[in-house]
Amino acid sequence: MPTDEVPLEIRRKLRWLPHLPYHTPLGRRGLAVITLLGGLFQFRGDARIKAWWVHHGNKGCKVYQPVDKRTDAGMRWSHGGGYIGLAASLDDKFCRRVVEELGITLVSAEYRLAPKHRFPAGLDDCQESWQWMLDHAAELGCDPNRSIIAGESAGGGLAAALAQRIHDQGGTQPLAQMLVAPMLDDRTALREDLTHERHYIWNNQNNHGGWAAYMGQEPGQAEVPHYSVPARRSSLKDLPPAWIGIGTADLFLDESVEYANRLKEASVDCELVLAKGGVHAFHGVHPEAEISIPFWASLFAFARRRLALA
Repeated sequence: MPTDEVPLEIRRKLRWLPHLPYHTPLGRRGLAVITLLGGLFQFRGDARIKAWWVHHGNKGCKVYQPVDKRTDAGMRWSHGGGYIGLAASLDDKFCRRVVEELGITLVSAEYRLAPKHRFPAGLDDCQESWQWMLDHAAELGCDPNRSIIAGESAGGGLAAALAQRIHDQGGTQPLAQMLVAPMLDDRTALREDLTHERHYIWNNQNNHGGWAAYMGQEPGQAEVPHYSVPARRSSLKDLPPAWIGIGTADLFLDESVEYANRLKEASVDCELVLAKGGVHAFHGVHPEAEISIPFWASLFAFARRRLALA
């Protein structure tokens, strides 16, 4: 999509954003600086929401909970960063908004990053945070059978992969999966038509580097490790109901639409929400933009419906 189709109010928010090559060592250092600053100024709780860190396994998670908690529903969230950067604390605004709006307990996973930690490290850490939430449901005041798995960008890809792995392993299943602009398919990195387009936040050069770092091999190979690339799964039958939301100017548009269509073909209830002109992470860059308001409303409506919230 041409950049002039991106709403002006979104472009104004993005004009000071540096275009870093995140797939290079220099770009990853930039991500590390962003992460460090985010950690220094992270949310630590206020009069309405409690927030605290829990260490478990190789990493841990950040927990958000209303001070005046009125539901036992929960969400297990994973942050974005192309599998190579960022951290749970950088999603404070998103997590706080979800908790304030829905009144639920939210567990945000911290996970190991590539290239130092390749697949399956990140997915293993996300599963550990899911299992921690289930194991500590009583002390959190949560019902382990009343939770959903969610994530954005690479975190959305991890959420989709986690839903697949949990389905195959059995045990307590999430009521739904909520995928926000998910990074689902390594084969997108091979598309030269997308490489030559300008994409805000995350472009196809970064995408190629992110997938290569995560998998330890060039994207688009005939064989990929099981659960590493959610879109490569042959059968999506019996996976949890899904909400997939993405902007039409996002690099991940086509793979998100394709995954949603495949879920529907497999008789999985899937709601696909397309925000015209939305770039990657537009709803976070400008939450009050004209295209962001209905996007957030749809996300909340899906969560309320699946978690049976009043």
